[in-house]
Amino acid sequence: MKRNDTSRAARRTAEKSGDGSTRERLLLLLRTKGRMSAGELSEELGLTEMAIRRHMYALETEGSVNIVSIRQAMGRPLHVYELTKQADELFPKNYHLLTLDLLDELADSPDTAALIDRMFDGRKQKLLERYEPRMAGKSLELRVSELTAIQSAGGYMAEMRSLDNGAYMLYEYNCPIAKVAGKYQQACSCELALFQALLDAPVERTECLAKGGGKCSYKIG
Repeated sequence: MKRNDTSRAARRTAEKSGDGSTRERLLLLLRTKGRMSAGELSEELGLTEMAIRRHMYALETEGSVNIVSIRQAMGRPLHVYELTKQADELFPKNYHLLTLDLLDELADSPDTAALIDRMFDGRKQKLLERYEPRMAGKSLELRVSELTAIQSAGGYMAEMRSLDNGAYMLYEYNCPIAKVAGKYQQACSCELALFQALLDAPVERTECLAKGGGKCSYKIG
Protein backbone atom coordinates (compact mmCIF):
# COMPACT_ATOMS: atom_id res chain seq x y z
CA MET A 1 0.00 0.00 0.00
CA LYS A 2 1.31 3.47 -0.91
CA ARG A 3 2.07 5.99 1.79
CA ASN A 4 -0.82 8.29 0.79
CA ASP A 5 -3.21 5.33 0.76
CA THR A 6 -1.98 4.30 4.21
CA SER A 7 -2.51 7.84 5.49
CA ARG A 8 -6.05 7.99 4.12
CA ALA A 9 -6.88 4.58 5.57
CA ALA A 10 -5.57 5.61 9.00
CA ARG A 11 -7.63 8.78 8.87
CA ARG A 12 -10.80 6.86 7.99
CA THR A 13 -10.16 4.47 10.88
CA ALA A 14 -9.65 7.37 13.30
CA GLU A 15 -12.81 9.07 12.08
CA LYS A 16 -14.85 5.90 12.54
CA SER A 17 -13.46 5.01 15.97
CA GLY A 18 -14.38 8.41 17.39
CA ASP A 19 -18.00 8.44 16.20
CA GLY A 20 -19.49 9.23 19.60
CA SER A 21 -17.17 12.07 20.56
CA THR A 22 -17.18 13.47 17.00
CA ARG A 23 -20.98 13.69 16.96
CA GLU A 24 -20.94 15.39 20.35
CA ARG A 25 -18.52 17.98 18.96
CA LEU A 26 -20.69 18.45 15.88
CA LEU A 27 -23.76 19.04 18.03
CA LEU A 28 -21.83 21.50 20.19
CA LEU A 29 -20.66 23.45 17.13
CA LEU A 30 -24.20 23.72 15.80
CA ARG A 31 -25.40 24.75 19.27
CA THR A 32 -22.83 27.52 19.65
CA LYS A 33 -22.44 28.72 16.05
CA GLY A 34 -25.82 27.97 14.49
CA ARG A 35 -26.24 26.69 10.95
CA MET A 36 -23.07 25.34 9.34
CA SER A 37 -22.20 23.64 6.07
CA ALA A 38 -20.29 20.39 5.70
CA GLY A 39 -17.28 22.41 4.55
CA GLU A 40 -17.33 24.65 7.63
CA LEU A 41 -17.70 21.67 9.96
CA SER A 42 -14.90 19.92 8.11
CA GLU A 43 -12.55 22.86 8.73
CA GLU A 44 -13.50 23.07 12.40
CA LEU A 45 -12.91 19.39 13.14
CA GLY A 46 -10.21 18.52 10.63
CA LEU A 47 -12.27 15.74 9.06
CA THR A 48 -13.18 15.07 5.47
CA GLU A 49 -16.49 16.40 4.19
CA MET A 50 -17.47 12.81 3.44
CA ALA A 51 -16.94 11.91 7.10
CA ILE A 52 -18.95 14.96 8.20
CA ARG A 53 -21.86 13.95 5.95
CA ARG A 54 -21.76 10.41 7.32
CA HIS A 55 -22.01 11.69 10.88
CA MET A 56 -24.71 14.19 9.99
CA TYR A 57 -26.75 11.52 8.23
CA ALA A 58 -26.67 9.47 11.46
CA LEU A 59 -27.70 12.53 13.50
CA GLU A 60 -30.49 13.33 11.04
CA THR A 61 -31.76 9.76 11.33
CA GLU A 62 -31.81 10.16 15.13
CA GLY A 63 -33.84 13.35 14.76
CA SER A 64 -31.14 15.66 16.12
CA VAL A 65 -30.27 17.51 12.91
CA ASN A 66 -32.11 18.99 9.93
CA ILE A 67 -30.68 19.76 6.48
CA VAL A 68 -31.70 23.19 5.20
CA SER A 69 -31.29 24.46 1.62
CA ILE A 70 -30.36 28.13 1.31
CA ARG A 71 -30.83 29.80 -2.06
CA GLN A 72 -27.90 31.80 -3.35
CA ALA A 73 -27.73 34.59 -5.90
CA MET A 74 -25.78 32.33 -8.24
CA GLY A 75 -25.22 28.62 -8.44
CA ARG A 76 -26.86 25.76 -6.64
CA PRO A 77 -28.49 26.14 -3.19
CA LEU A 78 -26.19 25.81 -0.19
CA HIS A 79 -27.00 22.89 2.08
CA VAL A 80 -26.42 23.58 5.78
CA TYR A 81 -27.15 21.72 8.99
CA GLU A 82 -29.09 22.95 12.00
CA LEU A 83 -30.26 21.42 15.28
CA THR A 84 -33.84 20.28 15.70
CA LYS A 85 -35.99 21.07 18.74
CA GLN A 86 -35.55 17.44 19.76
CA ALA A 87 -31.78 17.98 19.99
CA ASP A 88 -32.33 20.42 22.86
CA GLU A 89 -32.83 17.43 25.16
CA LEU A 90 -29.23 16.34 24.51
CA PHE A 91 -27.80 19.34 26.35
CA PRO A 92 -27.50 19.70 30.14
CA LYS A 93 -30.60 20.67 32.08
CA ASN A 94 -30.89 21.73 35.73
CA TYR A 95 -34.65 21.72 36.12
CA HIS A 96 -34.37 19.78 39.37
CA LEU A 97 -32.36 22.61 40.95
CA LEU A 98 -35.10 25.13 40.18
CA THR A 99 -37.76 22.71 41.44
CA LEU A 100 -35.88 22.06 44.67
CA ASP A 101 -35.27 25.78 45.24
CA LEU A 102 -38.98 26.53 44.81
CA LEU A 103 -40.04 23.67 47.08
CA ASP A 104 -37.46 24.67 49.69
CA GLU A 105 -38.81 28.22 49.59
CA LEU A 106 -42.27 26.89 50.42
CA ALA A 107 -40.96 24.50 53.08
CA ASP A 108 -39.06 27.26 54.88
CA SER A 109 -42.24 29.08 55.89
CA PRO A 110 -44.92 27.59 58.19
CA ASP A 111 -47.49 29.56 56.20
CA THR A 112 -46.66 27.80 52.91
CA ALA A 113 -45.28 24.38 53.90
CA ALA A 114 -48.71 22.77 53.58
CA LEU A 115 -48.86 23.88 49.94
CA ILE A 116 -46.22 21.26 49.04
CA ASP A 117 -48.63 18.41 49.74
CA ARG A 118 -51.34 20.19 47.76
CA MET A 119 -49.02 20.68 44.79
CA PHE A 120 -48.05 17.02 44.60
CA ASP A 121 -51.64 15.93 45.09
CA GLY A 122 -52.75 18.32 42.36
CA ARG A 123 -50.15 16.87 39.99
CA LYS A 124 -51.39 13.35 40.78
CA GLN A 125 -54.97 14.41 40.00
CA LYS A 126 -53.97 15.93 36.65
CA LEU A 127 -52.11 12.76 35.66
CA LEU A 128 -55.07 10.64 36.73
CA GLU A 129 -57.44 12.67 34.55
CA ARG A 130 -54.98 12.48 31.64
CA TYR A 131 -54.41 8.72 31.70
CA GLU A 132 -57.63 7.27 33.14
CA PRO A 133 -59.35 7.11 29.71
CA ARG A 134 -56.55 4.82 28.48
CA MET A 135 -57.50 2.25 31.15
CA ALA A 136 -61.23 2.11 30.44
CA GLY A 137 -62.62 -1.34 29.67
CA LYS A 138 -59.26 -3.12 29.92
CA SER A 139 -58.26 -6.13 31.99
CA LEU A 140 -55.75 -5.73 34.81
CA GLU A 141 -53.01 -7.18 32.60
CA LEU A 142 -53.71 -4.65 29.86
CA ARG A 143 -53.94 -1.80 32.39
CA VAL A 144 -50.51 -2.73 33.77
CA SER A 145 -49.19 -2.91 30.21
CA GLU A 146 -50.66 0.52 29.47
CA LEU A 147 -49.13 1.98 32.64
CA THR A 148 -45.76 0.50 31.67
CA ALA A 149 -45.96 2.28 28.32
CA ILE A 150 -46.96 5.55 30.00
CA GLN A 151 -44.05 5.41 32.44
CA SER A 152 -41.55 4.46 29.75
CA ALA A 153 -42.66 7.42 27.65
CA GLY A 154 -42.02 9.59 30.72
CA GLY A 155 -38.41 8.42 30.98
CA TYR A 156 -38.81 5.82 33.73
CA MET A 157 -37.50 2.87 31.65
CA ALA A 158 -40.40 0.72 32.88
CA GLU A 159 -40.77 -3.04 32.49
CA MET A 160 -43.70 -5.33 33.29
CA ARG A 161 -43.46 -8.95 34.40
CA SER A 162 -46.17 -11.52 35.16
CA LEU A 163 -45.98 -13.64 38.33
CA ASP A 164 -47.15 -17.25 38.68
CA ASN A 165 -49.87 -16.31 41.18
CA GLY A 166 -51.63 -13.98 38.74
CA ALA A 167 -50.03 -10.83 40.10
CA TYR A 168 -47.68 -8.51 38.22
CA MET A 169 -44.45 -6.64 38.87
CA LEU A 170 -43.72 -3.20 37.46
CA TYR A 171 -40.06 -2.16 37.48
CA GLU A 172 -38.75 1.36 36.85
CA TYR A 173 -35.02 1.44 36.19
CA ASN A 174 -34.76 5.21 35.99
CA CYS A 175 -36.36 8.08 37.91
CA PRO A 176 -36.35 11.45 36.10
CA ILE A 177 -37.34 13.18 39.35
CA ALA A 178 -34.99 11.25 41.65
CA LYS A 179 -33.34 14.35 43.14
CA VAL A 180 -36.73 15.84 44.02
CA ALA A 181 -38.16 12.53 45.27
CA GLY A 182 -35.07 11.97 47.42
CA LYS A 183 -35.90 15.07 49.46
CA TYR A 184 -39.68 15.26 49.12
CA GLN A 185 -41.26 11.86 49.66
CA GLN A 186 -44.62 13.25 48.55
CA ALA A 187 -43.45 12.54 45.00
CA CYS A 188 -43.21 8.81 45.71
CA SER A 189 -46.40 8.57 47.76
CA CYS A 190 -48.40 10.38 45.07
CA GLU A 191 -47.00 8.10 42.38
CA LEU A 192 -48.09 5.06 44.38
CA ALA A 193 -51.57 6.53 44.85
CA LEU A 194 -51.73 7.31 41.13
CA PHE A 195 -50.87 3.71 40.21
CA GLN A 196 -53.51 2.35 42.59
CA ALA A 197 -56.17 4.63 41.11
CA LEU A 198 -55.25 3.94 37.47
CA LEU A 199 -55.01 0.17 37.93
CA ASP A 200 -57.95 -0.12 40.34
CA ALA A 201 -55.96 -2.80 42.17
CA PRO A 202 -53.72 -3.17 45.23
CA VAL A 203 -50.21 -1.83 44.54
CA GLU A 204 -47.26 -2.26 46.90
CA ARG A 205 -43.89 -0.57 46.42
CA THR A 206 -41.16 -3.05 47.39
CA GLU A 207 -38.09 -1.07 46.32
CA CYS A 208 -37.42 2.62 45.70
CA LEU A 209 -34.63 4.38 43.79
CA ALA A 210 -35.04 7.55 45.86
CA LYS A 211 -34.35 5.52 49.03
CA GLY A 212 -31.21 3.86 47.72
CA GLY A 213 -32.72 0.93 45.83
CA GLY A 214 -31.45 -0.30 42.50
CA LYS A 215 -34.84 0.37 40.90
CA CYS A 216 -38.44 1.16 41.81
CA SER A 217 -40.44 -2.06 42.12
CA TYR A 218 -44.20 -2.36 42.41
CA LYS A 219 -46.17 -5.54 43.14
CA ILE A 220 -49.63 -5.33 41.61
CA GLY A 221 -52.68 -7.47 42.38
